[in-house]
Amino acid sequence: MKNIVLIGSGNLAEALAEAICRCEGIELRQIFGRNAARVAELSARTGIPGCTDPAHLAAADLYLLAVSDAAIPQLAASLPFGEGAAVVHTAGGIGLEALPERIARRGVLYPLQTFTQGRQVDFSRIPLFVEGSDDSFAGELEQLARRLSRTVARADSTRRAQLHLAAVFACNFVNHLYAVGAEVLRGADLPFETLAPLIEETAAKAIASGDPARMQTGPAVRGDLTTQQHHRRLLAARPDLERIYETLSEHIWQTSRKTS
Repeated sequence: MKNIVLIGSGNLAEALAEAICRCEGIELRQIFGRNAARVAELSARTGIPGCTDPAHLAAADLYLLAVSDAAIPQLAASLPFGEGAAVVHTAGGIGLEALPERIARRGVLYPLQTFTQGRQVDFSRIPLFVEGSDDSFAGELEQLARRLSRTVARADSTRRAQLHLAAVFACNFVNHLYAVGAEVLRGADLPFETLAPLIEETAAKAIASGDPARMQTGPAVRGDLTTQQHHRRLLAARPDLERIYETLSEHIWQTSRKTS
């Protein structure tokens, strides 16, 4: 797999395009997408030809689908891939079966990371999880993945779904709680940056410990009901946030009792 067509123009496609362009011995032959403006932007940034017309999809050894989960089945079924070409999607939440069986060499290359337009990421530090339609093709994907990242492992669709679920808790939900914290601070006329040292130390402790449950602090783990009741009174005008506070506090208390 020496040449690749990247299908997609979103945040992940942007990061993949830049990472592939830095790999020696791999040619990113084309960036294909439906969003003409974004394709043109990525093409200009990377110097790779862009395309929005399926009739002009370039021939390649590997077609890498970096698109939304919902778009994968339709795109994989409709695009004119060359005979014998490999087709791989990058989603964590859907299985290998999203690619049609007519594609003999099909697989998954899932990067466990959050991507945002314009933010640079060190792709070599991102864990990549691969799955192939057979052991031989999985091995080929592993070789490709190791040119992009230092951390590569195989994960079938069931294991990858668990990885994706863990990422939703550890990334998406946590980021939402950052946003809630920012909202509470705005009520006190304080900037979100006030929380930055706390966020940095919390993440650093969790990573260093290897067991975030052991690092849990706060009124919930202490069983401090007086403080919790005071917090809930502050949230009285926001019953949605009060429910979140109560649910998380109860879960922290119950799980801390099991691990103590």
